[in-house]
Amino acid sequence: MTGMAGRAAKAMRAGHQASAGELLELVRSGRATTRGALQQATGLSRATVGQRLDRLFRAGWLREGAGGPVDSPQGGRPSITLEFDDEHAVVLAADLDTRHGRAAVVSLSGEIQAEHHGSLRIEDGPDAVLGELGRWFAELLEKAGQRADAVCGIGIAVPGPVDTDTGKVVQPPIMPGWDGYDIRGRLGRAFAEHAGIESAGGAGSATGAGVTRSGARIPVLVDNDANLMAYGEQRTGYPDCSAFALVKVSTGIGAGMVVGGSIYRGVDGGAGDIGHIRVGADALCRCGSYGCLAAVASGGAVARRLAESGVPATSGSDVRDLLTAGHPEAMALAREAGRQVGDVLATVVTLLNPGVLMIAGDLAGTPFLTGVRELLYQRALPRSTAHLDVVTSRLGERAGLVGAGALVVEYLYAPERVEERLAALGV
Repeated sequence: MTGMAGRAAKAMRAGHQASAGELLELVRSGRATTRGALQQATGLSRATVGQRLDRLFRAGWLREGAGGPVDSPQGGRPSITLEFDDEHAVVLAADLDTRHGRAAVVSLSGEIQAEHHGSLRIEDGPDAVLGELGRWFAELLEKAGQRADAVCGIGIAVPGPVDTDTGKVVQPPIMPGWDGYDIRGRLGRAFAEHAGIESAGGAGSATGAGVTRSGARIPVLVDNDANLMAYGEQRTGYPDCSAFALVKVSTGIGAGMVVGGSIYRGVDGGAGDIGHIRVGADALCRCGSYGCLAAVASGGAVARRLAESGVPATSGSDVRDLLTAGHPEAMALAREAGRQVGDVLATVVTLLNPGVLMIAGDLAGTPFLTGVRELLYQRALPRSTAHLDVVTSRLGERAGLVGAGALVVEYLYAPERVEERLAALGV
């Protein structure tokens, strides 16, 4: 048992009286979806369960579904099922790469209602990039037919290490000018400006970005792009996989890991930065060191080698286009890069013992995947790969958006935060 249901069950075992937030968690997880099942799972009386549920109904977060199984062994009328109402709000999600960005309006169940992608250059700096992103969000809401006060949160994926407590990137090798920048505050102000709502974000607010017409504060959550891609892919395609790893190979190289249903970030957000593992080469990396994996096997590194041989390529996305066209030199270099990454992943797999290893990003095609498999299975112990599936992305370029949306939903509807939000709503 992992994730939502696991947290609620732990509270029940400790003799704790379940809160409205914990009842909502049981419903959302599917572990208890009728009033009778909630009584059985929590030990609460029928009246207390009813009082807790009434608060959730008044907030608009629960709804009644079709009749479910009969609760009593003596028979009787079918019980009414309870469902999380995923239509009462929406999430804004964004995924930034080095040269382009993607943004969307996402439902609470993870469905993308409106989407836009276009040129956004990280090197132009956070003020310009986040200002433009705020404009995209306002336009997407209109396209989706949603009002600004329907937004319950914003999630953004960035290509660098993130301190999730502050929402700031920390010494990002490929994000010049972003180190320590207040992403939450700037994005919140940009969205508020373009959407016509009151701004209440800034450095003094933990996650607040603005206030809607209903008076609700809009939190902004920031995380690493590979983390959120892994989270989106694991939740939608591999929910039963207790150890899931995703490696994104684009202009740089990064990994995201979902362990026990939660993103594994390390002590300060630096977990998964495999692009800066030293591999013994003498190539200069953008981080300033020599011999990093990203300096020899990323999409940017492959693009440089192609350019040196006269093939026009400047980034991972250029390499992706060449691979799609079947360019022979690009395919050969991608396979070689895959072998170099596979050599490092043999250690990662031995350490983490994942059930799924997903390859994503600009280079995630057959040549690169072939190279990864060659070295991975050659170098890793058979015990580490006996139950390992090496796959490519299911969600493609939407993985980061889906993960960013899910991150916001899990943050907002965690039991302790549900209680805070219900109190703020006065229900």
